[in-house]
Amino acid sequence: MTAVAERASLWRNRDFTLLWSGQVVSNLGAAVSGTAMPLLVLAMTGSAADAGLVGAAGTLPHLIANLPAGPLVDRWNRRRIMVVAEIVAGLTLLAVPLALWTGLLGPGAWSIGLLCAVAFVQGLCFVFFGLAERAALPVIVPAADLATAIAHNEARGRGAALAGPPLGGLLFGLDRALPFLADGLSYLAAAGALVFLRKDLRTGAAQAAEPLWRSAGAGLRYVWRHPLIRAAILLIAVSNLVFQALVLVIVVLARQQGASAGTVGFMLGLYSVGGLLGALAAGRFHRHFAPRTVIVGINWVWAALLPLMILTSHPLQIGAIGAACAFVGPLWNVVIHTYASVLVPNELLGRVTSAAMTVSWGVMPIASLGAGFLLTAIGPIGSLGVLAGIMLAAAIAGALSPAVRHAPPLPAA
Repeated sequence: MTAVAERASLWRNRDFTLLWSGQVVSNLGAAVSGTAMPLLVLAMTGSAADAGLVGAAGTLPHLIANLPAGPLVDRWNRRRIMVVAEIVAGLTLLAVPLALWTGLLGPGAWSIGLLCAVAFVQGLCFVFFGLAERAALPVIVPAADLATAIAHNEARGRGAALAGPPLGGLLFGLDRALPFLADGLSYLAAAGALVFLRKDLRTGAAQAAEPLWRSAGAGLRYVWRHPLIRAAILLIAVSNLVFQALVLVIVVLARQQGASAGTVGFMLGLYSVGGLLGALAAGRFHRHFAPRTVIVGINWVWAALLPLMILTSHPLQIGAIGAACAFVGPLWNVVIHTYASVLVPNELLGRVTSAAMTVSWGVMPIASLGAGFLLTAIGPIGSLGVLAGIMLAAAIAGALSPAVRHAPPLPAA
């Protein structure tokens, strides 16, 4: 009997199944409330600026909390972090329907302040949970199954991103409180599943007495001194910058060509479908390609696809090209995240992940501002040319990187 046959299916791993199933519910709930939140703000005040302010409050923890959260994840019991994060997020979200039912929410600064606080706490819980989950996964799942587990997690998130927005809009149309009630309950349900995890996720890390800033610096130093991890994070940052800007650029391009809001929504839906199909396929595809082939090759795929958007003005064709870009993205994520889980000592994984996310997520505001500047200065076609040029430069840099070219194989399944 082969080693593959002897090893139990990943779905027979009780702890992974509990964690994954709970997060299916939680991720879907978060996508539902994420769609409903700007709708609620616009319904209350009619101000796009207020909606942007609440949205910024939700993303702010990604910029300011990731780095200090990493050392705490490496010091504390990771299961407890995940359970507490889910409970706090759930109770916070349930404050919204309560405020709606009691008439406390309406036009005014107080209501916007309350929603900003809710969004900020939800984002903060997301940061702590995400870091703890990534650090706990190598303990829950054998090394040879890590890539498959990460692919399942990728599919989980992509599926929620596809199903959540229409469900959020439907629930909001029935009652403004329903999306937030559903999300609050989904967090509590996920916390209940986490209580039954059997693995000991305490790190017993000895760095607890070390100052927080010095402990956080250990993650940054590890990233800087490890050539492959450093190269991968820089490539991720570039791709995040390009694709964060790309969404706004293709929306403006489609609207300039006379596309309706429904057509734009369908175009972006194609983009999401490509990502979901890619996530479902990534669990099998990663076994057939060397990691260095994935890291180098996918950047070249993106560099080849982006210029095609310049050659067409049809929104559905743009959506199809975007779907192809999104299809290969999950395979890239599976390989990079598996490398981090295997190469980084587990007692450092929270800090290294937080350092990586600070860099890779930190480009998001720059991308949004840059896209707005480019669209104003040179229009959508010129902006696509700039983004395609940046992606081409990243592909060349990845191909020339000695660390990427000599990347070691992942653990064999």
